Amino acid sequence: MLSGQYQIRRRLGEGGFGEVFEAWDTQLRRNVALKQLKPMTAASGADLLLAEARLAASLKHSAFVKIFAIDDVGDDGAQSIIMELVEGDTLGQFGAIRAVSHAQALDIAAQVAEAMYQAHQAKLVHGDIKPSNLMLEASGKVRILDFGLARQIDRQSAETVLLGGADTHGTVAYLAPERLLGKPSSPLSDIYSLGAVLYELLAGERPFAELNGLALAAAHLNSSSASWPVPDGGDAAVIALVRSMTAKDPDLRPPSMQAVGKAIRAITHPDASVRIELAPDSIAAAAALPAARRFGLRTVWLGLALVVPLLTLGAWQAGLPAQIGQPAQPPYSEAAAMRDGLEALRVSDRDGSLDQAIAAFDSILARQPAHAAAAAGLSLAYSLRYYGDRLDETWLQRADASAQQALLYDDQLALAYVAQAWVRESQGSYDEALAITEKALALDPLNLFALFGKVDLLTRMRRYDAAEQSIAQAMRAYPKERQFSDSLGKLRYLQNNYAAAEQAFRRSIALEPDAVYAYANLNQALLRQDRSDEALQVLQQGLQIRPNSRLYGNLGTALFARGNYHGAAEAFEHAVSASQGNPNLYLNWANLADTLRWIPGREAASRHAYQQAADLLEPRLRRAPSDITFKSRMGLYRAKLGQRKAALAWTLDALHSDAASADVRFRAAVAYAVSNELEKAVTQLIQARKLGYPANLIDSEPDLMTVRRDARYHLPPPPPKKAQDEQT
Repeated sequence: MLSGQYQIRRRLGEGGFGEVFEAWDTQLRRNVALKQLKPMTAASGADLLLAEARLAASLKHSAFVKIFAIDDVGDDGAQSIIMELVEGDTLGQFGAIRAVSHAQALDIAAQVAEAMYQAHQAKLVHGDIKPSNLMLEASGKVRILDFGLARQIDRQSAETVLLGGADTHGTVAYLAPERLLGKPSSPLSDIYSLGAVLYELLAGERPFAELNGLALAAAHLNSSSASWPVPDGGDAAVIALVRSMTAKDPDLRPPSMQAVGKAIRAITHPDASVRIELAPDSIAAAAALPAARRFGLRTVWLGLALVVPLLTLGAWQAGLPAQIGQPAQPPYSEAAAMRDGLEALRVSDRDGSLDQAIAAFDSILARQPAHAAAAAGLSLAYSLRYYGDRLDETWLQRADASAQQALLYDDQLALAYVAQAWVRESQGSYDEALAITEKALALDPLNLFALFGKVDLLTRMRRYDAAEQSIAQAMRAYPKERQFSDSLGKLRYLQNNYAAAEQAFRRSIALEPDAVYAYANLNQALLRQDRSDEALQVLQQGLQIRPNSRLYGNLGTALFARGNYHGAAEAFEHAVSASQGNPNLYLNWANLADTLRWIPGREAASRHAYQQAADLLEPRLRRAPSDITFKSRMGLYRAKLGQRKAALAWTLDALHSDAASADVRFRAAVAYAVSNELEKAVTQLIQARKLGYPANLIDSEPDLMTVRRDARYHLPPPPPKKAQDEQT
């Protein structure tokens, strides 16, 4: 009995960090695994171990073995980790008993890649991926053991295993070269380790199986995985993947575990969306090849050299051999790079995605400067960077130049017209942009980016019926594309149907839970239904994924509505910061300014923020002078800056353009109130309320306090006219 709670039943094994036992938890009455750390190990980093265990325990993926507790349960005070007891064999045990098939090896690697991608997203690395730390249950499910122990308990683990220990060759064989040189663990070193494990599963033994310790480390440091022996006729796609994962240079490895998983899926599920287009004389030869392959020393290695799924391999395969047994050549596929770039554009709201898209298109143009599709893709990336990143005019100029180049190279390419249309939309030429988009759709009716552009344009032009039809068409073509659920939600929001908007945004999150913009949109829909507690909860869910200026901006709006001006100011300051938000979005500056107005002593800072908002909005209004939202907001900002004449002019212009908008009426009411036009403010606020502007947001606006107290605001609305009166 240890620590009065855990009763040792049997010894399961021993590793570099200590012994593992099956134990009985007498309090919770369950079997557990108890890893009793060696005294010198436990003493070297108890606090770090506890911190790492807490982080590892937070991982939700079912592949990670659950950690229940860390306790001092030994007689000598050595720490033990109490964890889930997993039934099965480690990959080392499994491979020693039976052969691992090609398909099973790839499935194991795919499971590990999926789980480790989640860990890497949480800023956690494993540091010791090897067969003895991967357990295979009877169902075929992989479980990952010893998460983070190598990194936290023994930060010099490379040196430790080189000098000897309980599991020297078992660790060195899977350590990335940079780890052997003393660099810390990283996601890319985990990718190398998984690649080495995959090689062993496929080949039947690890690289340099006859070596150990320093000799094994020297062999890895002085060689390349391109020289690791493979039988003749190996599956080129699989070999290319293994060699890319185990590239000596970390920059030549797949950029993420997600990319590894995609590459495996491209190999195991080849279809039209993931194959390289072949030359006509290659197609007949490829058709004669059988669909299934087996790979391993215990099975026959057959080649699939003509059809190589490279969708996710992309430019990071540089340096891998194109064929087995030949000197290393840098294989490259323009089709793969295009697909990588377009996929990165599709998820452009994710961190780093636009950089990946630009790199993919640049890699093509470096080889073929007149590549129309790459130029068009680059233009789209620049347009998205202009909107989502800095609103820097340079990005729009680059987008325009690239779109012109694309059309010059190929005036029959749909993507080139999409690129031009996006530029025209950014420039405020909505009618021209829509006409160009229709050209693109005439060439390619299902072009995803053309459909995006058309829906967005119609919504901006307030052609809501046409926008709804386009959304329905797009959803039929792409039922799992969350962008169109977002578009439907925005449309319903603009139509003041907030319940329907909520449902659309929830569907978007269900389709793609990592897309943070949907959380911001859902928050707004909930706030307009006076469900502020739920709205705040949704924002926190989004912020748990990653910081974002829109999330911080909406958080500030929600706190402002509750009267928490200091909390709102902090949120808005995050929203305009360069590190966590976007300092070039006018709306965040305006919201910050609104908040600072009501905090004593912050009047000057408030005025500065209003000026920032107006300065950022001005060029957008100049490019799109008919945009009603821009005009309405400019009127409001001028009023807050005390520029009464300009404020009234912009406000009146917006009202003439769209008197049926509740938002325009509400902003007009605030602008008139700030400009001491009480009667006009009362009139506009009554109209805003009639058009459906939420009462909770009216009641929480400090600038409307005097207007809300006016008796005319509380008068019941006049009864509708009788039919005969309307006819006279």
